[in-house]
Amino acid sequence: MSLTTTSTTAAVPPASAPALDDPLLVLPGNPPAADPVDAPALWQGFPAAAREGLAEAGVAWSDVMPGGGHWSWRLRRGTVLRLVALDAGLNASLVLYAAHDKLERYNMPDSLKAQHTAHYSRGHVLMSDMGRAMASIVQDSLGWHDPLGALMDTAWMQRRYGEQRYGEHRNAMHRSGKDGLLIEIGKHGLARRDLIAPVNLFSKVTVDEEGRFAFHAGHARAGDFVDLRLDMDVVLAISTAPHPLDPATTYPRRRLGLAAWQAGPAAADDVCRRFRGENARALRNTDLLYL
Repeated sequence: MSLTTTSTTAAVPPASAPALDDPLLVLPGNPPAADPVDAPALWQGFPAAAREGLAEAGVAWSDVMPGGGHWSWRLRRGTVLRLVALDAGLNASLVLYAAHDKLERYNMPDSLKAQHTAHYSRGHVLMSDMGRAMASIVQDSLGWHDPLGALMDTAWMQRRYGEQRYGEHRNAMHRSGKDGLLIEIGKHGLARRDLIAPVNLFSKVTVDEEGRFAFHAGHARAGDFVDLRLDMDVVLAISTAPHPLDPATTYPRRRLGLAAWQAGPAAADDVCRRFRGENARALRNTDLLYL
């Protein structure tokens, strides 16, 4: 397999740590004793286009992940998770496992062949190896997300960017997408053998007739977002480490914004349910779990 890099927009400069006066990092003081939960509405600092509809949705929580970070959640059916590129060129690698039985997990080959696609956008469904819908893309400002490019491992990362350990560099350490996701799934009783092919949100990789992969640098713009509705209770893990084909010469630190709210299961006229017959059947298979 040979690799090439193309650029669809202006080149993205290496991302540095955000300035200390970044409004997303300026948090209020300690909460009052009468209201002790410290949960600032970070979504209010997202770019204007990425805030559309959030006030009406009733955001339950929001957060900002730094570049090179990783996190995981257990999220309920009917939750919508908005993921926002706060910096241009972001990559967010995502994996999904069924909360009721983590042996059921996102299956990239089945999802792609059932929907006759090699990328994801609005209307597409992320299916499990049991033929069930795990999550659906209900809104998308970008139009292309990569399911093929896999994860950067530590050896590749160190050859590309050098080694920066936590002991010397603290939060400026380098961590690969593979290691970040292994840490997160380990919190939920999963191990190295359970790590699956991710969805690389905000990245674009195309394949030519000779099977050569081309990475499109600068694909995501600051403010691009995707809304992922969870169609079953899931364990979801994310890494914001760079895409393995990213040509950046210094370790990219591009931030991801997150906001979640409850919208309920897919309706009968849902865009993903009507997108393809295969999607409707996958969503129906999931619906049967919740009768």
